Order: sequence, then structure tokens, then C-alpha cells
Amino acid sequence: MSDVDLADLDAFAAVARARSFRGAATLRGVSASSLSEAVRRLEARLELRLLNRTTRSVTPTEAGERLLTRLGPALGEVAGALEELGALRAAGPSGTLRLNAPTAVARYILPPIALRFMAAYPGVRLEIIAQDDFIDVLAAGYDAGIRYDERLEKDMIALPIGPREQRFVTVASPAYLAAHGTPRHPSELLDHACIRHRFLSGVSPAWEFTNGEETIRIAPQGPLVTNSPEMHFAAVEAGLGVSYMFEDMIAPQLASGALVEILPEWSERFTGPRLYYHSRRHMPPALRAFVDFIRADR
Repeated sequence: MSDVDLADLDAFAAVARARSFRGAATLRGVSASSLSEAVRRLEARLELRLLNRTTRSVTPTEAGERLLTRLGPALGEVAGALEELGALRAAGPSGTLRLNAPTAVARYILPPIALRFMAAYPGVRLEIIAQDDFIDVLAAGYDAGIRYDERLEKDMIALPIGPREQRFVTVASPAYLAAHGTPRHPSELLDHACIRHRFLSGVSPAWEFTNGEETIRIAPQGPLVTNSPEMHFAAVEAGLGVSYMFEDMIAPQLASGALVEILPEWSERFTGPRLYYHSRRHMPPALRAFVDFIRADR
């Protein structure tokens, strides 16, 4: 009988306690006919008469009395659970929000956003995992992911988060440029030492340059390939080669003059990251709060 409707059981209990369809209907704020129909459905499903009905009274049968005795505590537990959920709603969003984001986003874009969110929603526990591989965030147990346009799954809802536009810049130290000269065209980088990034998947992306309608992709060589930003920065600042990276990652070094941008007219611009999640319906409270926060923060 696992398919018996809980609402029908609740309707039966209300009528049995009130000993009246009209009395129970008044207490519930519903029609007597809806309660009568619910009891009829329940009796048909159980193949037992639960209430004796006359023009003057409504009384439980023996089966009805037994069911009512067992239902009381169970329905009380359900009501208590619903009241607890209502209290949680009143107290504000809570629970854990798990996000998966690219390493660069987790390091340079997400921190100020996350700090403001945590200050606004102290009841939410935030988990942020930095990962450059593209994964199925739902299958991996995450509530949402952050990726760039070319990595978004087509059936996901996407919301801009952080800068609306970013760019890659080509940089080198003043000492390196003084010793080896300044490239004037991307193709000249093939004659220079270059510091490359490699993801844990083994992919080392080509460097892509755009100037108007012209696009050039190259795979330069050099003394270091690494997935460590710290090692990458140290090598470039030490004058070991040219680098190609997010402008956000090296803004302080550019501002201080420790690194110099080269080929600025070839700098590639691209759309900023997006928060993506599966559905607007029945979202966990913590995710709903984060989505609303990002929308208001735009």
C-alpha cells in the first residue's frame, strides 16, 4: 500500500477526529466534498470501510480506529518535520554550497565575490574546488560550476560571474627584453624562449593572437613547462622567457614594472567566466541564495 496518498490519510484522520465531514472541513478551510472524496479514495485503495456514515453521525469502524491510532504519531512527525523546514526558511539560507571552478578563477576572480557572499549569508558553508578539467558537475556532487563559454554544457543555465570581458597578455621581464629584443609579431615568438602552461590532463594550449580579422595560433618552445603559477611567475620575472597568460594573474607585476606587456595590439579578448547550474526549479536554498547574490552583484 506504499502508493496510498498521504493527503488522503490526513483527510481521514481529520474527519475521524472531528466525527464530522463538515466539522473537519471548517477546521481545515476546505470543502466537505473534498474530504469525502479523499476518504472514498482511501477506502477503495485499502478495500476496507474506515468510517460509518449516517445522516446524523460519522464514526470510525474497527479498522478505522486502528488506523487512526497508528496514524496519529506518524502524522505528528510529518507536521513537525514541515515546521522545522519552515523555521529554516525563516532563518535564512543555510547548508553547504559546493562549487567547481577553474584554477585561475578560483585564485583571482572568485575570492572577493565569495567573501562578500559569506558575509551576507553566514548560515551557508561554502566549498570551492579548483579544477581545470571539464567535468559533469552534477555527477561529481557539485551544486554548480564555473567555466568559460566554450566549456559550457548546452543544457545548463549560465550566469555571468566576475568580469564580463578578460584578455590574454604576452609579457616578459625588462631584463629578458634587453637581452633578447622585443618581438614585433607573434610569429617572432618562435625564436624566443617561452614559458608554457600545461594542465594536469596533459594539454598545453596553443597561444592564440588576434588583430582585427587576423588570427594566429602558435606553439612556442622554451625552458619550462609547468602547471604551477608560482613557478611560472618566478621564471618569467627572473628573465628566463616570455609568457602568455590571463591579465588578471599578473596585474600587480605589470603595474610595478616587474613585467612588461608586448604585442598589445595582438591581445586576445574573450568573454568572462559564467556560473552554470542545471535548473531554476527546486534549487537548494544555498544555491538559490548564491544565484540571487550574483545577479544583484552584477
